[in-house]
Amino acid sequence: MSGAPGTSGGARLIFAHTQSISGRLRFVRFTHGMLGFEPFAADAHVCAEDDTPSPAVVTLPSIYLADAEKRLGLPSGSLKIEPEFRLCVETGGTRVEVHLARFTTTDPPFEAITAAGARFIAITETRGCPQVELDLLRKAYEVILGG
Repeated sequence: MSGAPGTSGGARLIFAHTQSISGRLRFVRFTHGMLGFEPFAADAHVCAEDDTPSPAVVTLPSIYLADAEKRLGLPSGSLKIEPEFRLCVETGGTRVEVHLARFTTTDPPFEAITAAGARFIAITETRGCPQVELDLLRKAYEVILGG
């Protein structure tokens, strides 16, 4: 199913949680990297800011949330799309949208994320991630903190 959530050519998600009381920001890191639910190829790079694709058929980013909640073992409504974040990554001649999914819960759902084979980390723990992921995380960080 081309373009389906979590498949090659489909959109990718960055998952973030901001603690409402302390303001602590955490991202979800999977065993393969920072993007749900599969990594990009080594040649991937963020498209120029004025080069975000405008496809003939637009898939609303919220369509990916139900799949993500199911994969992560979360109740419906646990995630929301950050409307200020929509980027494009080019890889192998294909352009893929990347969206920022934010947790709606007061506390991070540690158990669900661990059960899904991932963990919450601070942005300072992204050492070793591919450059494209670091570029995407920097932009997500800026959007979240209003930079």
